[in-house]
Amino acid sequence: MTARSPRTAPLAGRTGTAWRHANVGRLLNNAVRRFESRVLQLMAESGHGETRIAHVSLTRNLDVEGTRLTELARRASMSKQAMGELVDQCAELGLVSREADPSDRRARLVRFTPVGLKWLEAFGDAVDVAEAEMRKELGKAAMDAILQGLQAYSARFDTLDDTI
Repeated sequence: MTARSPRTAPLAGRTGTAWRHANVGRLLNNAVRRFESRVLQLMAESGHGETRIAHVSLTRNLDVEGTRLTELARRASMSKQAMGELVDQCAELGLVSREADPSDRRARLVRFTPVGLKWLEAFGDAVDVAEAEMRKELGKAAMDAILQGLQAYSARFDTLDDTI
C-alpha cells in the first residue's frame, strides 16, 4: 500500500467539499454523460432506439476491421465477461458478429455486421449533430480550445486502430 499525499491547499474559491463538484474529472464526466445522452436521443429519433449507453463502450472501442474480445475489454477498462455480455447484446441486435481471426484461427474477432456498419454511420451522424450543438452553445473558440486540449491530454490513451 502506498501512502497518499495530503491534498494541497484548496484552489481559490474552493472550500470544504465543493471541489467534488468542480474538479475537472467530474466536469468531464458530466459533459460525457450529457453528450452521450444526446447522441442516443438522436439515434432513437433516427430509428435506432435499440442501443443503450452501455453499448457505446463496445462500439467506441471496436475497430472497423474487427477486434478481439480481450482487447475490447482492455480498451474499455472492463472485465472480459462484462464485455462479452455487451458483445452478446449487440450480436442479438445484429450489430456485431464473432468471426475467426485470420491471423490466429483459435481466436475470434468481434466485427461490425453490414447492419452494424449502417448503425455506425448513423451513430457518426448523431455524434456530428451533438458536436455541432455543443459548438453552437459553447462558441467556436471555446470548442476549438477544448478539442485541442483534450486531444493533447488524451492522445496516448486513444487505442482505436481504424485505418478507414
